[in-house]
Parts: sequence; C-alpha cells; structure tokens
Amino acid sequence: MQNSKIAAIRNYAQDKLSSDRSGHDFYHVERVAKIAVKLAWQEHVADTLIIEAASYLHDVIDDKVVADVEAERESLKKFLKELDFSKENTTEVFHIIENISFSREIEEGKAELTPAGQIVQDADRIDALGAIGILRTAYYGGHTQSPLYDPNILPQDFKSKQEYRQKSTVINHFYEKLFKLPAAMNTEAGKKEAQRRVEFMEDFLETFYSEWNLS
Repeated sequence: MQNSKIAAIRNYAQDKLSSDRSGHDFYHVERVAKIAVKLAWQEHVADTLIIEAASYLHDVIDDKVVADVEAERESLKKFLKELDFSKENTTEVFHIIENISFSREIEEGKAELTPAGQIVQDADRIDALGAIGILRTAYYGGHTQSPLYDPNILPQDFKSKQEYRQKSTVINHFYEKLFKLPAAMNTEAGKKEAQRRVEFMEDFLETFYSEWNLS
C-alpha cells in the first residue's frame, strides 16, 4: 500500500514539475527523495512514507515554480485526500513543504520540524551542494538573468525574502546561501554529506578564481 501511494505521488510530482526550467524540476525532487531515504536509513528511521511524500512534493506549491500557489495548494490537498492520506499525514506533509525553504528561514528563523521534516530539509539542501549544486546554481542564474560574476558586487547578508530574490551573481550565491548550509543541517548524516560536497565546491571556486584572474 505504501509503495503504491509513493508511486502515485511520484507521478503527481512528475506531472507538475516536468516543464520546470529553473532547476526545481522533477529530477531534483527525485534526487531529494533518494537522498532523504538514505539519510533516514543512516539516522535509523524506518517509516519513510512522510519523508518520501514530502520530498517529491516540496516544490509543487513553491512560488519560484508555480504561478498560482493557492490553486496548487488546493490541488495537492484534493490529490492527497483521493489517495486516502490521513488528515494527520496530510497536515505533516504540508507543514514540511511550507517550512523547509531557506528564504522562509531568513525572515522567520528556523522552523520547528518533525524528524521527517528535518530529514527532508537536509536532503533538499544537500541537492543544492556538490557538482549538481554548482550546475543548478549556474542554471538558475541563467534562468533569472543574473551575472555570472562581478568582483565589484559583494555577497550580501539578506534580511528578507524579497532581498534574497533580487539578482546578485551566480558566484555570490555560494557565499550568500550554499556555504551556510552545512552548519544548518539537522542530522549528523546530513552534516557529513553537506561538508563533503562543500569541500568539492571550494576546490571548484579556487580553480574558478585562478582562471578568472588570468583574463
């Protein structure tokens, strides 16, 4: 029964996110689901229904991705009801997907998350790091028409979601968000994987600056 529910949720996410061109597409949420299941195993969490559901669904009502957030929220509620999700499970899934974002944390501080929510948040942030994180950062920068790099534009310390959404540079995003993520991880397994990926990104930036300074 659980496997059939996850399969249906996976299909729902694929339908909603298949046309995304911002780096928050179906393959992103599928990677997050796989990372989350691995973290759950490492953290000795046996029941992964909520974890997998929230992983696949965490971007389907995100205002970066959808034009009408309220309509998508109602669509998701209807879908989960038809899937015979309990009221408690539906409430937890929504609490997770509405409270794990970095931009929400800027304005309101770190949310109180269930253990499942903590794992999903870690998994989502891990997918923003490493080789895939570098490519997603550059891809999103192109999507928003942000400069690649400008040594005259310094990284910012954002105080609001509105400030965070304004254009900076692709390279600044490493300092404005990505390098802050390991310290914000909830789980020990998440911290270890985040740090491993950040070290790769630091090596990348060292090479980037050496090549930039030759020009």
